[in-house]
Amino acid sequence: MKIYFAGSVRAGRGDAGIYYEIIRHLKKYGEVLTEHIGDKTLSAEDDSGLTDASIHDRDMEWLQAADVLVAEVTTPSLGVGYEIGRAFENHIPVYCLYAPQKGKRLSAMISGNKSLTLSAYRSVEELRTILDAWFTTLIA
Repeated sequence: MKIYFAGSVRAGRGDAGIYYEIIRHLKKYGEVLTEHIGDKTLSAEDDSGLTDASIHDRDMEWLQAADVLVAEVTTPSLGVGYEIGRAFENHIPVYCLYAPQKGKRLSAMISGNKSLTLSAYRSVEELRTILDAWFTTLIA
């Protein structure tokens, strides 16, 4: 199975540690095409010398090759929202994960879309359990 993981890069890297943990767990189910998103040394300014057009084209190629998209949406990101929309329009199953935060609400465009699977989590252990349950339904 090919898995596209989406997480914030330019909108902030505060959740890079959790991205790393999610990606590490996702590898149990297949190839994570966007493993670099979990790299804790990747910064919002570091694009490895690629142009914006190159990044877009590469990522869209990966997304088209993916069987599923898993997105961590706690940090609002235009890019992640775009990827979710593109996956949705291409009938790629989407699972959105977020850590609830006091005083912050998830975008209604995510929480209000009944076609997306959405789960809140409070710990890495809970994330693993959530992902295992979802992948079990996909594989069954």
